[in-house]
Amino acid sequence: MHNKADRLKNAKVILPSDIDIEKRDRLPAGQTFTGKFPILHEGEVPKYDLNDWRLTIGGEVEEEISFSFDEILMLPSTRIQCDIHCVTRWSKLDTEWEGVLFSDLLPLLKVKPEAKFVMFHADPDYETNVPLADLMLDNVMLAYRYAGEPLTEKHGWPLRTIVPHRYFWKSAKWVKRIEFMKEDRPGFWERNGFHNEADPFKEQRFSGEALPIPEDEWTKKEFD
Repeated sequence: MHNKADRLKNAKVILPSDIDIEKRDRLPAGQTFTGKFPILHEGEVPKYDLNDWRLTIGGEVEEEISFSFDEILMLPSTRIQCDIHCVTRWSKLDTEWEGVLFSDLLPLLKVKPEAKFVMFHADPDYETNVPLADLMLDNVMLAYRYAGEPLTEKHGWPLRTIVPHRYFWKSAKWVKRIEFMKEDRPGFWERNGFHNEADPFKEQRFSGEALPIPEDEWTKKEFD
């Protein structure tokens, strides 16, 4: 019998002393390495019928456009390997993702020149903002596979964003709409005390006083 609570309690936390110096240098201040993949999100895990699912592109565009999941799969695909860092203080190295690079998607869209920011809208009622320039890096993508397998529902199936150089709340699960914007606008967590830019190597966790998040909070969550 597999009890996830017991698995979490007994899971090995990889401390910096357990790994080589090169990998320790990849750990932002205040973070802890983990070999597991904690599952954190607000609200219920959404359920989708792919016959109805669409990714919509709007805002500062000449023409709104949408893609079915099959159309997303027909776009050029890329595999990346990257480290991810959660504001709740866990970091996971060498994660592997497959999907569509944002830089490959952009030429297919009629984005107005004045668009400088992007808001990712996701279920359930979640959104997070990222500068458009940030999304042009070669490891920022709309991902549909993790570690060689389709995303699980709890990790964002059928589509999520991966923005690895920012804290992981910027990598929205269950993305449904991409909104291009002239001016920046805070998203869900940015309106609730989290830093607007979220650079883990600058410890940009909070916009003001630190929120009362225990350093071991992530260890109390479900994980894969």
